[in-house]
Amino acid sequence: MLESLLSFQFGGFYGGTVGNLLAYWEQAGVFSYVLPFLLIFSVVFGILTRIQVFGDNKALNAVVSLVIGLLALQFELVPIFFSEIFPRVGVALSILLVLIILIGLFFDSKNNQIINYGLLGVGVIIFLAVLVKTSGYLGWYSGYWWSAHWPEVIGVIAFIAVIGAVIGAVGGKKPKFPPLQLAYPPQ
Repeated sequence: MLESLLSFQFGGFYGGTVGNLLAYWEQAGVFSYVLPFLLIFSVVFGILTRIQVFGDNKALNAVVSLVIGLLALQFELVPIFFSEIFPRVGVALSILLVLIILIGLFFDSKNNQIINYGLLGVGVIIFLAVLVKTSGYLGWYSGYWWSAHWPEVIGVIAFIAVIGAVIGAVGGKKPKFPPLQLAYPPQ
């Protein structure tokens, strides 16, 4: 029954399922070229419109965005990068969503700041894991040094983050000393 509800017509192909449509789009290059182009075009156009490099000239912003979007797809690097990073980002977002649901179940909302910093820390770790795995697949990081020293790098980053958190927590507080009393007041 569900399959009959999901049956449809697209192009010259009749009676397929969603999986067939996605396979057809993959063969047509929608995922390799159209969607990466639209993403790059829209992000560049949004940035150019926001920072107003060319004033309010949206036509010039569109031309520059079009050129950057097309030049980015000249080689296969962008489609391969997108096909590697976005599935990992989807998994990372799923992990964060499950973590948020579990925190909402078991913790009170009064400790929001501690929970937010914890979620930020987990998010940063997941973000770094996604970048490292994606860059490893693309061959951007190679060699023995990173694979041998990644625990030390993460330890240094964590140490710096703890120091920054401590400085941020006590940085805005003023010491509670009594005002200075002169032994001999001025005449």
